[in-house]
Amino acid sequence: MSITLKQVQNKKELKKFVYLPEKLNAHRPEWVPPIYSDDMRVLDPKRNPAHRYCDSILLLAYDGEELIGRIAGIINHRYNNYANTKTARFSFFEAPDRLEVSKTMLDYVENWAKNKGMEKIVGPQGFTEEDSEGFIYEGYNETPTLGCIQNLPYVNEHMEKLGYGKEVDWFVYKVEIKKAMTETYARFFERASRNPNFHLLEFTKKKQLKPYIRPIFDLMNEAFMVLYGYTPLDEKEIQSMADRYMPLLDPRFIKAVETTDKQIIGFIVSIPNMSEGIKKAKGRILPFGIFYMMQAAKKSKQLDNYLGAVKEEYRGKGVDVLLGYSQLKSAYEAGFEIIDSHHVLEDNLKMRAENERVGGVIYKKYRLYSKQL
Repeated sequence: MSITLKQVQNKKELKKFVYLPEKLNAHRPEWVPPIYSDDMRVLDPKRNPAHRYCDSILLLAYDGEELIGRIAGIINHRYNNYANTKTARFSFFEAPDRLEVSKTMLDYVENWAKNKGMEKIVGPQGFTEEDSEGFIYEGYNETPTLGCIQNLPYVNEHMEKLGYGKEVDWFVYKVEIKKAMTETYARFFERASRNPNFHLLEFTKKKQLKPYIRPIFDLMNEAFMVLYGYTPLDEKEIQSMADRYMPLLDPRFIKAVETTDKQIIGFIVSIPNMSEGIKKAKGRILPFGIFYMMQAAKKSKQLDNYLGAVKEEYRGKGVDVLLGYSQLKSAYEAGFEIIDSHHVLEDNLKMRAENERVGGVIYKKYRLYSKQL
């Protein structure tokens, strides 16, 4: 039977689109669902500011009456203008191990993009760099982190058979906390701590974070400009991202460094891994999902890094040591055993060196694919 596609037009179809992974991955005991309410927020033009400058299309794939796949096509005009490119994206890709399903969905999005004047397509990549990006191609059985795609190997095979090649790779490092806290690293930390020009900020309550949200995001906008796919967040997007992640944050694992004139010059944000809680909650925050997630976070032995940056002119001057060692120390005191670095671009040699300096080893790899249209 031929595969047919239907564009999402209403809330009922959007719900089918969002919850389809639950059906397609029901046979995988290790699979961790996304937080479905977060996906609903991302796809809602009223709640996701990125829709102001992005075109998008959501498609459902049917084999007869059976829903078997989904895909989103996205054009981020703000990024394209900044990077002087004509590039579309595909995202929210879900399909069974049937090449014709993947081909039908990707062909449609490719034609949609060409009709809008695009010359290239990349994916999986969401509306912005803060959304899920990259298919995993090494480390399939490792514990996933928030916002990371959990495809099976056949998806990568489909991409290659359909003419897609590597655009960029991200590496993920595993750092063993106890081994990373060497005497040498501790001495570097003590030396950096004596620098009167820097002040390490540590937190115990969420309300303490509020004055630093905007300065941290301003530094992120500045530091991330050189990273693939990034465009600066505006005021609405900063607030949206803060609202999105604030409920999940543990202030103990947010660090910042400021100068004597109160300028934020570095920060790191990590979140305890809560995969087991998300599984128990089946991806649903309500009615009890958030409690399952918080309980899992308290029992977890893995701390996941999410964001971090040091202002360029202060790199290599001890700020990275203040942030890195203090985070290791807090994690160790809280009973964590490993840190997951989250995505590090293959060509981000400074960040890779930081992870390798503390004994980090690559244990997951993700790939963004591309194709000329």
